Amino acid sequence: MEPDRRGRLLQLAAGGAFLAIIVVVVVIVVASSGGGSGESSSVVEKPQVEKLLGGIPQSATVLGSHSAPVKLFEYGDLQCPFCKANAETVTPEIIENQVRGGEVSITFRNFIIIGPQSIPAGEAALAAGAQHKAWNFIELFYRNQRKENSGYVTESFIESIGEAAGIPDLARWNQERKSHKYRHQIEETTKQARKLGFGGTPSFAIEGPHSNGLQLLGTPESTEQLEEATKKAG
Repeated sequence: MEPDRRGRLLQLAAGGAFLAIIVVVVVIVVASSGGGSGESSSVVEKPQVEKLLGGIPQSATVLGSHSAPVKLFEYGDLQCPFCKANAETVTPEIIENQVRGGEVSITFRNFIIIGPQSIPAGEAALAAGAQHKAWNFIELFYRNQRKENSGYVTESFIESIGEAAGIPDLARWNQERKSHKYRHQIEETTKQARKLGFGGTPSFAIEGPHSNGLQLLGTPESTEQLEEATKKAG
């Protein structure tokens, strides 16, 4: 083989090996990036949720002051598209005004009706509540919700919502939500919702000085309807 031709072939071979190395390096870099195990950077509306809830006390799944005279109870399923719509269009004004003002508190209770994927989602919300971040988790879950029972509620998805929610001790949260310590509570609130006669989510009940005990509201169609109920109960 002529020296010039052999030299060109060696150059081509060396160039091909170099490109192969570059491809391997790029794959490794891409695989190792992503902003954490749950990819919290992909979660949308985090600033909006932080603004909505910022400064409002949380305890377990209660949003607002425990001394609030009017208490709302929301029975919801985190996979439910109607719950998502409610969280985006009905309750924000109640949270910004009556809840922030100390007149109303809202307690979230799991009511599992969509499917089995709703259970680990509910467990994660309750575990977040142990660190005063239940509502951050719930609101972010709703705003990042996808098609129900489509398989999107994976470990990675749940972790991404937890990270974006700002749960202080993620290791503890992961351990608690996976231990099924909250499974019984989910079963009990689901039974409670059915005993109250609720057949869908979100369903609301209210209790206040003028509500004559626990009053069932069903699914409010508007902020105005829910606001009127809170005023009558107070």
